[in-house]
Amino acid sequence: MTVNYGERRAQLAAILPGVPALLVTRPVNVRYLTGLDSSNAAVLVWADGSATLATDSRYIEMTRGLDIEVVEDRDVVGRLAAQGVGVEATHMTVAAFRRLNGVVPLDPLVEQLRMVKDEHEIELLRTACAISDRAFSDISGSIRPGVSEKDLARILEARMIELGADKPAFDTIVAAGENGAVPHHSPTDRQLHPGDLVTIDFGARYRGYHADMTRTVALGHVADWQRELYDLVAAAQQAGVEAVKPGAIAGDLDAVSRSIIEAAGHGEDFRHGLGHGVGLEIHEDPFLGPARTGKLEDRVPVTVEPGVYLPGRGGIRIEDTLVARDAGPELLTKTTKELLVL
Repeated sequence: MTVNYGERRAQLAAILPGVPALLVTRPVNVRYLTGLDSSNAAVLVWADGSATLATDSRYIEMTRGLDIEVVEDRDVVGRLAAQGVGVEATHMTVAAFRRLNGVVPLDPLVEQLRMVKDEHEIELLRTACAISDRAFSDISGSIRPGVSEKDLARILEARMIELGADKPAFDTIVAAGENGAVPHHSPTDRQLHPGDLVTIDFGARYRGYHADMTRTVALGHVADWQRELYDLVAAAQQAGVEAVKPGAIAGDLDAVSRSIIEAAGHGEDFRHGLGHGVGLEIHEDPFLGPARTGKLEDRVPVTVEPGVYLPGRGGIRIEDTLVARDAGPELLTKTTKELLVL
């Protein structure tokens, strides 16, 4: 399927808030609007949908065949900036803003468009998630006593690449035993032991699109408190998944899962939002959390990832990537969520 970048720029032009053009400098947004993935590029999109892309000599060959006017310049911002145009306030540095005359700082606009994916983007996400599922299945035999958190993370990341991933979508989290109480624990040399709960948060990046999933498994004997906590998180996660639909309010989605955990007396142990959007970034709009007011639309991919974290004992998180659909949520990560005892 061919991406119609011109149509994306036309959609942006249609929502410009009273400025003649928007100067887009955030690299991921430049890629979304033009197809160019680089560290130095900018695109100026005018209200009539016409546009100019600027980049330097390192990337000029990559622009051949793009459906946009291209100019070569190291100073991409200086080349394209014009009186009265809008700029991305959340990305442009103060220094860059100060040297431009008469530009207008604007809240995120491209990010607003990026939330709703077309079917081509969803297919890329679907592939990234399928790679992630397959890699987890393939390396499950490596989740055993004596293997370190670091080694397990390396094995999983290598398998995702072998299966066709560009690279891991983010640094893989492997948190064993007491380390599971830290939601974003960085893997260490700590070895896995019988009786551990092991939280594994990972995903593949495929053609720029990011998968995100978490599974918590048990090694050997499962203690009563571990089983009870796992069942609680699984129930909260399933309720959150089922609530994902067009029209749902981000804060309300968070409350669906959070209320279940709070009712069990673990409200203070769920220390982050329920989830976030995924796409060209691993964390992007919309963000699902308390008091968040954004509303889901059809074809918006999000994660649902409640967790409970008990300092000194361990933690559990279960996460899927799914897409809000009018016909019901489409689950993209499909590895079983039954507690695996290895």
